[in-house]
Amino acid sequence: MKQNSGFDALIEALKQSGINMDGKFDADAPYVEAQSADSGSGSRTSGGSGGSGGSKPPHPHVEIPFADKMANWGKRTVIIAAIVVVIVALIAYWWFHPPINIHSTDTWMFVCVFILLPLFIFFWSKSKSYQGGTKKVKASEGKAKAFKIASYVPIAVVVLGLLGALLSLPLFPGNAEKYSNVLKTDTLEFAQDIKEVNYSEIPVIDRNSAILLGNREMGSIPEYVSQFEVSTLYSQINYQGTPVRVSPLGYADLFKWFTNREGGIPAYALVDMTTQDAEIVRLGDNPIYYSQSEPLVRNIDRHVQLKYPFYMFDEKSFEIDEDGHPWWICPVKDFTIGLFGGQTISRVVLCDATTGECQDLSIEDCPEWVDRVFPAELLIQQYNWWGSYNNGWLNSFLGQEGVVRTTPGTDGTLGYNYIAKDDDVWVYTGVTSATADNSIIGFVLVNQRTQESHFYSVSGATEDSAMDSAEGQVQNLRYTATFPLLINVANQPTYFMALKDGAGLVKKFAMIDIQRYQNVAVGDTVADTQKAYEALLATNGVVAEGEGGAADVVTVKGVIRSMNQAVIEGNTHFYLTIEGEDGEIFDFALPGLLDIVGYAVGDTINFTYVENETSNTSPVYEILGGTLASGETVAEDETLSGEPEENVVAP
Repeated sequence: MKQNSGFDALIEALKQSGINMDGKFDADAPYVEAQSADSGSGSRTSGGSGGSGGSKPPHPHVEIPFADKMANWGKRTVIIAAIVVVIVALIAYWWFHPPINIHSTDTWMFVCVFILLPLFIFFWSKSKSYQGGTKKVKASEGKAKAFKIASYVPIAVVVLGLLGALLSLPLFPGNAEKYSNVLKTDTLEFAQDIKEVNYSEIPVIDRNSAILLGNREMGSIPEYVSQFEVSTLYSQINYQGTPVRVSPLGYADLFKWFTNREGGIPAYALVDMTTQDAEIVRLGDNPIYYSQSEPLVRNIDRHVQLKYPFYMFDEKSFEIDEDGHPWWICPVKDFTIGLFGGQTISRVVLCDATTGECQDLSIEDCPEWVDRVFPAELLIQQYNWWGSYNNGWLNSFLGQEGVVRTTPGTDGTLGYNYIAKDDDVWVYTGVTSATADNSIIGFVLVNQRTQESHFYSVSGATEDSAMDSAEGQVQNLRYTATFPLLINVANQPTYFMALKDGAGLVKKFAMIDIQRYQNVAVGDTVADTQKAYEALLATNGVVAEGEGGAADVVTVKGVIRSMNQAVIEGNTHFYLTIEGEDGEIFDFALPGLLDIVGYAVGDTINFTYVENETSNTSPVYEILGGTLASGETVAEDETLSGEPEENVVAP
């Protein structure tokens, strides 16, 4: 006789106690009481299989799966449950408002949770009920098999979605070429395409500074402070020819929404990026009713999505037209490769923030006052697709011939900024090789309204290296640099950035030659920085004196009449007057012009400086040489310490 293992004995005991091994409790299974070891009689109790009229003992506590319970549901219960599921799905659709589009991952998630999963559970439970039969359902192998096959349908739909996702990958034949063609980029000459900068139109602050200024301006309107707060959107646009950032106010909390919803949102914040002026613009009789802070019907995301249920919307932006009227710009995204690959923008919906009226437009018909149709992150991703796959998928990670990418940011995010060009907002970012170090091979500008893309071949420093170089000029003050803007100064591609203190306030400005990033000019105002930079270009032979706006560079040779020393913001300055240069005071800043410590009153000195129209103090940028009172001659480019002279602090 074969001896059963202890595990087999346990399984048999469980079966005899009424527990089916598929996890269900069998109410009709015989109850067998363990025989008494003392009596050895083998007799059974009245509840045994002999059917002796006694009642069965209590059922043991068994965990029953939900689907097994559904197997015992009647038709009425099933109908009620289906109605409940439909109602819950409709409420969930209204609340989450996923697009009805096969290319939307939100749609797939919604369908899986609210449709496919309930269907699978229902079909599976019905198959189980017909397989073994219940009190209300007779066993039927045919129906059990039919419902089992039906339970595979939701699984097949999920598999189809996964297959569509796989077909979207660049590794599939032909997909790499499609990815590389999503964004078309033309190569242009920098000096011919980028006009010389108008310093009155340079955005001198970044988004973080704009948020700081806008939030601070809210304090000047006490009737709004307790009820509303400024949204963190702060979209950068061109408004009446000026770069600004705009952001709507929002309800401070749910209770503030309940008490103010009838009157709407009364204003938006506007920050001038050039003058740093901020204001809260009141809307009067045309407040903002449709916003992201609205929780119910007038929520802008829900309103637009339910109005266009088959559209997939990308990140929305808040803008104002040339009359200052508020609008929501809603880009309609599309996928051109497989189910979820090759994202781009195919259309745009403009929604009036006051009335909720919408305009469905093609990209070509979008009005010129609209500045942001293509999100910056999407444009950078599209360019990186070209940079990675223009020579095929295998080359993107094996040979990497010709593989390029945009430069990274400094905080783990994408590194980019915005510039105004032709009354549009263009995304700017540097381009570096796949094995990037601290240099770029060029930079790219992409129009956020039209997707027009231009590449400029310029070798030089990355934005991160330039920021370090600018911070090195004021390292004693511990200022931090903003992400650079790209500008044209004397036909030279130039980084422009603001230097901020620990409180986030702009204190100074810097300009850096992209190709020779040891050329750094720092000033207290944009105008001072401009002159200092143009003088630096001239004195370093980048441009000739008088070329490209550097006409204020002047060379002086004379005898030192007076010489005084002062410390300003932690830096030592020597202030000289020269015989024959009445009314002019020349500023020699250390450590850049360290040679000045070797001169004294009565010595002859030769140097270059830039005329300052707003002050009688002119900054000096290079000491060309001179003659000491002792008769010793100091030649040009020769320092008194015997070390080479440096006008800037290199990174």
